[in-house]
Amino acid sequence: MSVDSAPPSYKGHRYPVEIISHCVWLYFRFPLSFREVKELMLERGVTVSHETVRRWCAKFGQAYANALHCRRPRPGDTWHLDEVFIKINGERNYLWRAVDQDGNVLDILVQTRRDKAAARRFFRRLLKRTGAVPRVVVTDKLRSYGAAHREVMPSVEHRSHKGLNNRAENSHQPTRQRERAMKGFCSTGGAQRFLSAFSGISSHFRPRRHLMAAPDYRAEMALRFAIWEQVTGVAGLPATA
Repeated sequence: MSVDSAPPSYKGHRYPVEIISHCVWLYFRFPLSFREVKELMLERGVTVSHETVRRWCAKFGQAYANALHCRRPRPGDTWHLDEVFIKINGERNYLWRAVDQDGNVLDILVQTRRDKAAARRFFRRLLKRTGAVPRVVVTDKLRSYGAAHREVMPSVEHRSHKGLNNRAENSHQPTRQRERAMKGFCSTGGAQRFLSAFSGISSHFRPRRHLMAAPDYRAEMALRFAIWEQVTGVAGLPATA
């Protein structure tokens, strides 16, 4: 998808795009359930069922996340990779995540293992999705990273040290918060779909606030909301009196 691509089609939906995009934003930006989003919309005078909100999030969430991904600047040259376990139907799975030195989420992948094959698969997916090759890859001391690194990207410098990888570890915190609110995930595919859209949308509205003065933060958020209106199609609507 290019930066100039059209927003998703809303043909056949009786609710306007402003309501659809706002519900999707609420669900992926804050730890809310579909029923809580429904309640917030009811307070604003909009009657919508939680099942309708669920369908909107399933249909448009990933499309919005992909469009936001296309509008991000080129990733930095230092990538931090980390994996954490998540429970899916009571079974242990692993969430693999990569971020650059600015904290931008590059990709996530849910897998059942964390061996060499799993690391290799994540490396290859990451290179394909970003279309870039880093200068440095930073991981913890999991040996699977080193084995996969030597096979997939041997020319890239690999730094393996737990203390250097705090940026990737910290990026898991919003996911942990959301996992608790949702009381876990029901399936591997469902977790992948949700977390893929969640990582793209939630991180877009989480600039590095601790490094910004208040006026700079407000200006940055205004810019990010403007981009959101572009990718959802709200910006193309005629102004109302």
